[in-house]
Amino acid sequence: MAQSPFLGKRIGITGARGALGAALARCFRSAGAHVVGFTHGSIPPEQADGPHRWVSWSCGDEASLDADLEELDVLVLNHGINPQGGQSPDVINQALEINTLSSWRLMQRFEAISRASPQADPREVWINTSEAEIQPAVSPVYELTKRMLGQLVSIRGAVLDATGREALILRKLVLGPFRSSLNPIGVMGADFVASQVLRQASWGFRLVIVTPNPLTYVLMPLTELGRRIYSRILSRPDR
Repeated sequence: MAQSPFLGKRIGITGARGALGAALARCFRSAGAHVVGFTHGSIPPEQADGPHRWVSWSCGDEASLDADLEELDVLVLNHGINPQGGQSPDVINQALEINTLSSWRLMQRFEAISRASPQADPREVWINTSEAEIQPAVSPVYELTKRMLGQLVSIRGAVLDATGREALILRKLVLGPFRSSLNPIGVMGADFVASQVLRQASWGFRLVIVTPNPLTYVLMPLTELGRRIYSRILSRPDR
């Protein structure tokens, strides 16, 4: 049997208490990885198939995580909220902060760490933008924040210089509806989604898609390609 590419790797997962985060932790642990769970809530009791270690943090305080981020080989940005039909200014501000800006800041900090302390194997950051990046999710604010995050990731990936590409690999996770507290009627199980994410990542895919919707497998790569071409054409590295 082939050795898992995640054997001995140090993995950090935000949103590790959610359905997908917990499933990813199980998959990584079964592959021989050391898992660190990042949570906004209280530290949960230790579980045999959960993260080996927990770190408590809050949005806006990403700088306090630098010491923990420096220890990681792979950072999975998976946290978020779904306000459903909520569209008030307060709801929008909260969703933007949690779903978009905190992930963007963590991604930048991890890139800076990767550049400052390069490894033989590049570090990786996986960003869960979800299928809401290009498909309706019956939640206007959720769609807005996920699309914004997806576009930020696309832009950064398009203009990353050679040094950055050698130090850090960006993987985007575009996932369809799976069962969770945010979506109890999701058609896929979180464990199935997590196993597919790790499988595609082990194959080297930078764009990881797991969904029952065949249109996404066509539209998402085209959307990503279009964004990257557009960004590169208009990029001004000296500005």
